[in-house]
Amino acid sequence: MFPEPHFVDTNGIRMAIHEQGVGPPVVLLHGFPELAYSWRRQLPALTDAGFCAIAPDQRGYGQTSKPEGVDNYTLELLLGDIVGMLDALDIDKAVLAGHDWGALLVWQMALVRPDRLAGLIALNIPFLPRPPVEPIGYMRAELGNDFYIVNFQDSDTADRRCAANPARVFEVMMRRNQISRERFETLPRQMRSFDLLAALDRSELRGEPLLTDEEAKVYVDAFSAGGFTGPINWYRNWTRNWAATADVDQTVSVPSLFIGAVDDVIISPAQIEAMAPHVPDLEIRMLENCGHWSQQERPDAVNALMLDWLRRRV
Repeated sequence: MFPEPHFVDTNGIRMAIHEQGVGPPVVLLHGFPELAYSWRRQLPALTDAGFCAIAPDQRGYGQTSKPEGVDNYTLELLLGDIVGMLDALDIDKAVLAGHDWGALLVWQMALVRPDRLAGLIALNIPFLPRPPVEPIGYMRAELGNDFYIVNFQDSDTADRRCAANPARVFEVMMRRNQISRERFETLPRQMRSFDLLAALDRSELRGEPLLTDEEAKVYVDAFSAGGFTGPINWYRNWTRNWAATADVDQTVSVPSLFIGAVDDVIISPAQIEAMAPHVPDLEIRMLENCGHWSQQERPDAVNALMLDWLRRRV
């Protein structure tokens, strides 16, 4: 059973934390649109292996505070939440593991606060070094206005559409076997962009549902109560975060494990290969027959890879 949360005050917010086990701490950071619950299959595995697993609902999500305003979701604040949580739990160093946006955060944490990391595990999203050009303008030019990250900048339509029917969001997004890498790379370029609003309108969905009815209800209930604006505001700071990190050295100095998925078409093989010069102490493991939601799609495989690395490196 997924543990009930306890709460800590960190960086001006009240954060819900689901914690299990005793031992070296492993902090698990979820992505979009997820919750601490996304790590429900990892907490018991880590506990049984002698680790303390700590999974927070992050700022804007679940039972954690949801401050209003885009400027309350900057990278600086998101990282400050994690530092403050570690302080509140009296943890000097922890392994940080992240999926999706959580992976982006653990990579950035390694750049700006490596003193708080015993190591990191990134799922699905590799280290993406700071680009030389403003990122939203580049995405707009390359991927179009309908690309979900660009669309999030331009209006609150996605916030309202998602909040109007959270069950549809998770029915559409959290699926397995939607498309293989091989098939995706044969599509015309205009069909490779990720248009969330168009996906919500599709009458036929590829693949199979990832969640049971009981699991889906956890997500639907949480987002019905809290909405999507806080989580989407993370994306609305993309350019601000880019500007704020202009002077940050792009070298990850902590031991790192990257767990990728062959059929996660959000990320290209070239992006995975490109991170090696920036992450000197890096191990890469790839999951076959797995898409974007790796720790929920193939939990046993993810757990085995995480535990193997943790036992050797922590």
